[in-house]
Amino acid sequence: MKVVETDRLLLRWMEKTDAPFILELLNDPSWLKFLGDREIRTIEQSEGYISSILAMYEKLGFGLYLVELKEDKIPIGICGLLKRESLEYADIGFAYTTQFHRKGYGFEAALATLDYAKNVLRLKKVVAITSEKNHNSAKLLEKIGMAYSRRVLLPHDKEELKLFSINF
Repeated sequence: MKVVETDRLLLRWMEKTDAPFILELLNDPSWLKFLGDREIRTIEQSEGYISSILAMYEKLGFGLYLVELKEDKIPIGICGLLKRESLEYADIGFAYTTQFHRKGYGFEAALATLDYAKNVLRLKKVVAITSEKNHNSAKLLEKIGMAYSRRVLLPHDKEELKLFSINF
């Protein structure tokens, strides 16, 4: 199901058939460096990861969306909204395979996701978390209008994360 369309991108609900790409993404060097190893090594495990996203769609009406190039339907990453028990508000998350970094896709998808959160989902506030070392994500969050709030330590994490937020 299509969620958001931009000039160059289509954000849509994930499907089980996206498992090969999700397997690639979750084992991309930048994912492993900044988001951690989810120990997803097989298509079946990737399908399980997608099942958790599908359950979020069912429960909340939103989740992480597959981002693909509109023109040729090539998947390049994920961007969307999560609702973690440890955070009061929904948070925006995104990740792209390394070959699609630094092309403006992350900005384009994140800005469209915030617009969707505000105008379709009618959320009043969205937050984001990022590793202290992930300077590019922090810059992108600021570029889409989010402001650094404070550091947070989420349950089961060893490292404090930077928390950003935006009010609508």
